[in-house]
Amino acid sequence: MMVLYSGITCPFSHRCRFVLYEKGMDFEIKDVDIFNKPEDLSVMNPYNQVPVLVERDLILFESNIINEYIDERFPHPQLMPGDPVMRGRGRLVLFRMEKELFSHVQKLESPDTSAKEQAKAREAISQGLTLLAPAFSKNKYVLGDDFSMIDVAIAPLLWRLDHYGIKLGKSAAPILKYAERIFQRESFIAALTAAEKAMRR
Repeated sequence: MMVLYSGITCPFSHRCRFVLYEKGMDFEIKDVDIFNKPEDLSVMNPYNQVPVLVERDLILFESNIINEYIDERFPHPQLMPGDPVMRGRGRLVLFRMEKELFSHVQKLESPDTSAKEQAKAREAISQGLTLLAPAFSKNKYVLGDDFSMIDVAIAPLLWRLDHYGIKLGKSAAPILKYAERIFQRESFIAALTAAEKAMRR
């Protein structure tokens, strides 16, 4: 059985929980207090971070790597596009999200980030999401009509906008409507920890 070491408020762990519930498979989640990490975490992941996935002799870390492994190991429902061209495009979107959005999320999650840096990170995320928003006037999901790994990747950020103090203007309305659709998925709701539920009133 797969075991996921997961931070109860960690957006990257949230991605992996979302995929596990989307697949509807047997797994175990071990909640990790990121301010009081178990000693064996640094043995499993040299960066001493969650999420970490353990399956028999295999240990994986980094949320996108974990999620692609789960998707290939349990291919139904398939979350990365089957077509190589679309899969390549999907990976590129994931890469850009990491660079342009989630690098700033990491700053907001870090206790070492100054107030000035946090304000800059909020502004960068707000601008990035506003630029993405028009695509959701035409598309149901990031890659078109099909729910995919890219939707999984961005959902934890959209859930945390209020928690992070990120305000979006009227021009971002399409992405907020899209977010509400994602939040209604059974797998998304099942993946939320009590601490994450408390982030949105």
